[in-house]
Amino acid sequence: MSRNALLRWLVSFTPSPMAVRWPERLRSCLGALLGIAFTGGTMHVLLGPAANIPLLVAPMGASAVLLFAVPASPLAQPWSIIGGNLVSATVGVACANAIGDPVGAAALAVSLAICAMFALRCVHPPSGAVALTAVLGGPTVHALGYRFVAEPIAIQSALLLCAAIVYHAATGHRYPHVAPQSSGKGTQPSATPPSEGFTRADLEAVLSRRGELLDIGTDDLESLLRDVQLQSYARTFNELTCADIMSRSLVAVSAVTRASAAWRLLKQRHIKALPVTDERQHVIGIVTRTDLVDKRAFRRVAGMPPAVQRWFRRNVVSEPLVGALMNAEVHTIDAATPIVELVPVFANYGHHHIPVLDSHKRLAGMITQADLIAGLYRQSYAEKHRAV
Repeated sequence: MSRNALLRWLVSFTPSPMAVRWPERLRSCLGALLGIAFTGGTMHVLLGPAANIPLLVAPMGASAVLLFAVPASPLAQPWSIIGGNLVSATVGVACANAIGDPVGAAALAVSLAICAMFALRCVHPPSGAVALTAVLGGPTVHALGYRFVAEPIAIQSALLLCAAIVYHAATGHRYPHVAPQSSGKGTQPSATPPSEGFTRADLEAVLSRRGELLDIGTDDLESLLRDVQLQSYARTFNELTCADIMSRSLVAVSAVTRASAAWRLLKQRHIKALPVTDERQHVIGIVTRTDLVDKRAFRRVAGMPPAVQRWFRRNVVSEPLVGALMNAEVHTIDAATPIVELVPVFANYGHHHIPVLDSHKRLAGMITQADLIAGLYRQSYAEKHRAV
């Protein structure tokens, strides 16, 4: 091996930069501190200082690393720690009893423990140390026999797991881990790029071909790849903003506008929704044709002769106001937002009209699905011709 090749090989050992922020690192350290202290303290209370059972076994320290530092790992989930530790402890005790040579017993115990964990889908790296402890733990551990599986392994595993569940819940983290759905920056969850580049079946086929265990769940990997895909799509289509495609010739109503007046505006403008604003032009809601019809604001005059309609409209005291019919939970977007961030909003939540706000949070325009499609076509056309 040449000197340069040797240097490149040594440089390859350099660790990758950590993407974990310092607050998260400190949260993990504090969690491990509390988890191990809780486990050891509870064992001391349950067994007393004179107990011949270890108050803490070394593998719990390794389990704490997984449970508190990388709780999203498939190797750190509840079934992994409980199942992995119990099956490894059982295998370790059996090998210690059957084989007199400690080295041979230790090697076989770890090997069989890995095999059992794969079979039971509970791979937990610290469990290999549990199997070793059962073989090499000394007279105290050997005297326990199969009791070692329950005391201390099962009890300490359960205590550490409970501490992790409570700690993660108290600090706002999901544990047991559930993969988040994809989300783009500034969008709601489940964002998928319009031109989907892969399917779940594609991902599973590639993972099957690789034939190795990756320390990330399939759901997490799929979510990560979709977020990367959306980010790449956003980077490609980052020139047009909402201000470039929104409709500026819009009309808005106030909360005290009569339902009949709002209905006339919708019909005259051939539109399906009206933003509702206050005196400062801040959007406080949106009212659609469906709101007016479904809530019986206008159903009583629809289809009636004009003379009868005019008679009803004279009774303005009983006519509802827009403020009572509008949807106050209106989704708005800034005018400077790239149009790609509108895709998941329209795709996932059934929005058809989105008010656009200026830098002062005042109503500046309205975007419909047709506006978005036209904008994406415009951008695609421009990109294609630039490439040529």
